[in-house]
Amino acid sequence: MNQRDPLGPNTSRAAAQRNLTQTFAEASIESAALDARILICAALEIDHAALVRDPGLPIGDAASRLDAFASRRIEHEPISRILGRREFFGEIYAIDPSVLDPRPDTECLVEAILETMAPRKNDALRVLDLGVGSGAILGALLRFFPHASGIGIDLSPKACLCAKANLSMMKLSDRASIAAAHWMAPLQGCFDIIVSNPPYIASGDIAGLDADVRCYDPHLALDGGADGLSAYRDIISMLPQHLARDAIAAFEFGEGQLAAIEAILWSAGLQSIGAKRDLAGRDRVILVRAPDPKV
Repeated sequence: MNQRDPLGPNTSRAAAQRNLTQTFAEASIESAALDARILICAALEIDHAALVRDPGLPIGDAASRLDAFASRRIEHEPISRILGRREFFGEIYAIDPSVLDPRPDTECLVEAILETMAPRKNDALRVLDLGVGSGAILGALLRFFPHASGIGIDLSPKACLCAKANLSMMKLSDRASIAAAHWMAPLQGCFDIIVSNPPYIASGDIAGLDADVRCYDPHLALDGGADGLSAYRDIISMLPQHLARDAIAAFEFGEGQLAAIEAILWSAGLQSIGAKRDLAGRDRVILVRAPDPKV
């Protein structure tokens, strides 16, 4: 915390906001002003309107909590990690150190499935989410497809607990089951939607990632092997036997990986039916149908 201007119970909301904005800027945090506002509102349990309306009120007993939040943000811990929650597709999900922080770019993975499967919105679809993490992708899909049921698979038992808790909070437990396993290895039968945001960072590139990713996202959810494509090879090798008639599979991938994933699909007798771009205009999601899906 900035020792030149420490926070105390008598510090006003406006002074605290100035203090944190300056401190974060000095720590090379680009969103310094926004982060200061979010953390003050969270620590005081108020909304932005209250912060604007009563800038002169003291922060009171929230001072120590706000100091703790600020200390963590100076270390480049993401706001979502500090608060233990992330909004994804209009729903709030609890997150913990065992799960990948679901980011806005991943919403295009959900959007691609919703667009493609919209004519079947009211069907009793079977959904499979590989690497379920917090349950954000599976939760978004089950909300859109009201008669669907889903299975979420994750190698991390702790991540499975996080997903179960989130889906329970969303009242989706009766339509979703979560299991700790290695991709599709223990599964039988076919699915109408198979989705995954697997680890796709090359092992040697992890050390060069931004601190908010490298230090706070679980490496199990980042490390895609020597070339970043290990998970795709494992998943795609098992994919044909689990795609139902008219099924769709969708995978998120990293920058520059589209052609390599298309080649992996081709070797498994599968073909891409298109790619979707993320908020920055980069290819981010690949869509797949089996040429001869099982009944």
